[in-house]
Amino acid sequence: MTSIYNFKKITPVPTGNDFLDIILSKTQRKTPTVIHANFAISRIRNFYMRKVKFTQENFDERLKSILDEFPKLDDIHPFYADLMNVLYDKDHYKLALGQMNTARHLIDQVGKDYVRLLKFGDSLYRCKQLKKAALGRMATIMRRQKDSLAYLEQVRQHLARLPSIDPNTRTLLVCGYPNVGKSSFMNKITRADVDVQPYAFTTKSLFVGHMDYKYLRWQVIDTPGILDHPLENRNTIEMQSITALAHLRCAVLYFIDLSERCGYSIKEQVSLFHSIKPLFANKPVMLIINKIDAMKIEDISAEDRALLDAVVDNDKVEMMGMSCYTEEGVMNVKQTACERLLQARVDAKMKGHKINDILNKIHLTQPVPRDDNPRLPFVPETAISKPKYDPKDPNRVLLERDLESLNGGAGVYSADLKKRYLLESDEWKYDVIPEIWQGKNIADFIDADIQEQLDELEREEEKLETEGHYNSDGEELNSEDEALAATAGAIREHNKLTQIESRLKTTKNRPMLPKTALKRKVSEMSDHLESIGLDSSEVRARSRGSKRARSQSQGEAIARSASMARPETSVVRDRTMSGVRNVKQKLESEKVRKLAQRTPNLFAKRGESDRAVQTKMPKHLFSNKRGNGKTDWR
Repeated sequence: MTSIYNFKKITPVPTGNDFLDIILSKTQRKTPTVIHANFAISRIRNFYMRKVKFTQENFDERLKSILDEFPKLDDIHPFYADLMNVLYDKDHYKLALGQMNTARHLIDQVGKDYVRLLKFGDSLYRCKQLKKAALGRMATIMRRQKDSLAYLEQVRQHLARLPSIDPNTRTLLVCGYPNVGKSSFMNKITRADVDVQPYAFTTKSLFVGHMDYKYLRWQVIDTPGILDHPLENRNTIEMQSITALAHLRCAVLYFIDLSERCGYSIKEQVSLFHSIKPLFANKPVMLIINKIDAMKIEDISAEDRALLDAVVDNDKVEMMGMSCYTEEGVMNVKQTACERLLQARVDAKMKGHKINDILNKIHLTQPVPRDDNPRLPFVPETAISKPKYDPKDPNRVLLERDLESLNGGAGVYSADLKKRYLLESDEWKYDVIPEIWQGKNIADFIDADIQEQLDELEREEEKLETEGHYNSDGEELNSEDEALAATAGAIREHNKLTQIESRLKTTKNRPMLPKTALKRKVSEMSDHLESIGLDSSEVRARSRGSKRARSQSQGEAIARSASMARPETSVVRDRTMSGVRNVKQKLESEKVRKLAQRTPNLFAKRGESDRAVQTKMPKHLFSNKRGNGKTDWR
């Protein structure tokens, strides 16, 4: 059995006429519509039998969905069953659903009877009349249900407006006389927004709000006001409260207004408590004195105080005061009620039979003292003497919340997560790179002035070069000068290589030969080959031959374009022999090709790439009756 019900998913119930329109139009749309007298009688019978069966199945499906979606009073929680009895009268509700079920069976029987008669229809006219009679009788049965359909639609709309109450979850139930502050209390502790007005019976139905306590979800139910008179004289609004009190496992908060501004005296409110006290059985009950800003418990008369003390002493009820106007004691009432309900739920579970089986499996281990020396807990003096946090104290220790409010609030202030790091040096807290060795990181080994020093060194080298410091002029260099010259040369070489590497990284194009290198002549190349001791005669002869052939081909092209004459003969190549060694291999490849073509031939395809879909029907099946003056058979 589910604990929470969603009545909002029930499909709307159409009226009697709409119901017929939906079913009959669907029959017209989903079944064939053309029949002729010259058709075979079996085809005519099947045509009308299909319409009757289809209509009967649609009625059956629609009515079955209504019966399945509406809740059954015997299957749902007793709270919802009694609430529906109060709101809709369970006899009327069951009668409406029963009539739907009876109509469904009657329509099924009509459909079966007329299908049996249609099997013996001897003409199109007789079959048509039988179909007409069958649909007419089904329509008559549904028209008689128009009142039940209208009632069920009203019930559906009201069910959709009911709050979703979980009967088995942690619940606080607020009750009492009208206008004692029940809805105001609910608005304070939950996210609900119940209408609050200064007159009685503002709340006419159950309202549900939700709150969180100890990381648990709680529901708070605001009930309509109850008057002190016999049960049979209570109206529908009051009976909703009585139903909730009778069936829900909850903590009951009974509200009393000592100021009597609600229009009822303290004696009448206490009398109502005693009259509905049987509904509080096995539930934690709290007596909430509301509106203490207008009238405190100490200010009431001795007679009224004796009435309240009698309730507290005799019924073991806890009494607490609060004011929704000043919010004094509201949170205290909420916490106390939640704690009492949690304790009551634990006590209820401890009374069962299962608890003994669980306790037998639990073994509590207690340490054995090793000697007789007392070892009392030690609390440091600083912890004892430390003052408690007071948000109004100007000398208090600033919390992160205080810093946030002082520096612009949430979204502006960003908490410093590194200020409490415990490191050897406070300078290390905000290092971008953490330490890697002896309290140092990579950033500590980088010289910030390295680029400036390198530039200074290069300027000094250029100055020495311009002054001719590295020019020997035939003089012998000593070892120190030689070392200095070698170092300068190495630096210059390294700078050139660095420039080339950076150029290669930054440019997308690859290095190419300079244009001057591309304009070298054959004579220069042959002279270079002879200078290094190589024979260049073959290079010169090849160069002259290529020039002569190029000039001849150019001349022939000019003559051919001038005469526009085609060559008398042309070379004809046998392309069937390309890629094969001999005729035998050619014949074998032809055989393999023909075998591969067999499968496409079966599907009337030219090859593997042929995706054409051939005509599935001959022309005469496409043709139709021609109109006057029209000859297009397609």
